[in-house]
Amino acid sequence: MEKNEELLRVFTGSEVQAEFVKVMLEDNDIGALVRNTLRESLTAGWVSGSQEDACRVFVAKRHQEKAEKLVEEYRISEGMKEE
Repeated sequence: MEKNEELLRVFTGSEVQAEFVKVMLEDNDIGALVRNTLRESLTAGWVSGSQEDACRVFVAKRHQEKAEKLVEEYRISEGMKEE
């Protein structure tokens, strides 16, 4: 990812799921960033959200289409509902 590049969310889920998605995307030459909102809120001194949707995975806009296809394949393989 380049500096000031627009990032788009392609996945929301648990920390374990988000890390798996991040590795899957990186294995397909797509840089990814995981934001853990639950951990961020704990660091700030309060709790916000739940473990099931604590993490969000972001990719550069130029990789959005390919990333969304990969995430959809992952969701189908895991029997997950669409976001």
